[in-house]
Amino acid sequence: MSTLTYATQALAQAPFADNPSTDFTDTPWWLHLVKALFVFVFLLVNTLIVIWFERRVIGRMQQRPGPNRTGPFGLLQTLADGVKLALKEDLTPKNADKVVFALAPAIAGAMAFVSFAIIPLGPTVSMFGHRTPLQLTDIPVAVLLVLAVAGVGVYGIVLAGWSSGSTYPLLGGLRSTAQVISYEIAMGLSLVAVFLYSGSMSTSQIVGAQKDLWYILPLVPSFLVYVVTMVGETNRLPFDLAEGEGELTGGFHTEYSSLKFAMFFLGEYVNMFTVSALATTMFLGGWMAPPGIAAINDGMFNHGWWGLLWFVIKLWLFMFFFVWLRGSLPRVRYDQFMRFGWKFLIPVTLAWVVVAAFMKASQLGYIAGPSLTFNGREFPVVSIAFVVVLAGAVLVIAWLRDNKKIEQDAIRNTPPPEEIDPFAGGYPVPPLPGQRLKEPSLAISAGDTATDKEATRG
Repeated sequence: MSTLTYATQALAQAPFADNPSTDFTDTPWWLHLVKALFVFVFLLVNTLIVIWFERRVIGRMQQRPGPNRTGPFGLLQTLADGVKLALKEDLTPKNADKVVFALAPAIAGAMAFVSFAIIPLGPTVSMFGHRTPLQLTDIPVAVLLVLAVAGVGVYGIVLAGWSSGSTYPLLGGLRSTAQVISYEIAMGLSLVAVFLYSGSMSTSQIVGAQKDLWYILPLVPSFLVYVVTMVGETNRLPFDLAEGEGELTGGFHTEYSSLKFAMFFLGEYVNMFTVSALATTMFLGGWMAPPGIAAINDGMFNHGWWGLLWFVIKLWLFMFFFVWLRGSLPRVRYDQFMRFGWKFLIPVTLAWVVVAAFMKASQLGYIAGPSLTFNGREFPVVSIAFVVVLAGAVLVIAWLRDNKKIEQDAIRNTPPPEEIDPFAGGYPVPPLPGQRLKEPSLAISAGDTATDKEATRG
């Protein structure tokens, strides 16, 4: 038997840590369809609720009632708006590419639903006499699937702007595409530390690895970067720059109406749920109960359908965060937003990935040295020293940056001189308000006159 055959058998028998921990062996094909329908209905119903929730919360923040007429507490207002959108006239611009114009909203809306397929909503439960996980599917690189689908969703935005045959939608599509791509890079880098700590890209494995400690605690920088990038990824305030009404009259979907516009609207809110669900899975233990509740009665609240409750609660905490940001912060400038993503978030996340890799390597014993025990956990001295040195370096850099900023502010606030020479730099410079010009002197010395005469005679 060849060496290749031996290697193949060994690989087939080896237990891979990054393989999904979910078991779909007792899930027939029709139950997969039922779960897919459940996920679809779950997202649609939550979208209807969150639009009403957003309008009510922002109304309360702005001291106004919000929707309160259609249905009890205005709960049917979102449904009425959806029916109104469906009954509106579907307009297509004369210069539009009609095929691509109709295809773009379908791409944007469909890609938003696909990403939710790998999110674990709960543990294994009993459905119609079968034991099946509350998850549609899982693969060893499930998180990369979400990033890939988000990249495909960008095509819906840029094609919508280009196919409209109009200037403002084209500019909005370009701005939105640049924004989404830029913040996808930082988002992907922020998840690398989670992959290092969990040893897997499977969402079920990542949730299982947080049984003792949620990753929001050891990976706080990754969590903060992800929160910023998920707001930029979904084009939400204060980062809804592709839809800046003041300069783009709505952005890439300016020329859309009726159900085509509704697809973009639906895709935006479903994307909010997707990135929030991914944040819950990566950093908040997924469907697991909070630590205090999880310890009750030998983890009773981590079994059965209880997991769906904890998952929905965590999901809606992020949705409230989205709404709170929209009601609190003004829109930033586009150049500030892009500079923040490329010059701050990406370098900081790259540096943090190196730090997280070093700390994980020291915990696994790849870096030899003594360790300190605290609360039943061992912390290598090398890691502690590394963190202290890194924190000191960050403080020194922040101190130098603050001093430089103080010097620049001092130079900027220095009052201009009262009198200037307009030809001091070799070319005329007009005076600032309040300044006076320095008059040139007409007195010529005798020595200078003689020198000029000799130069003239040759």
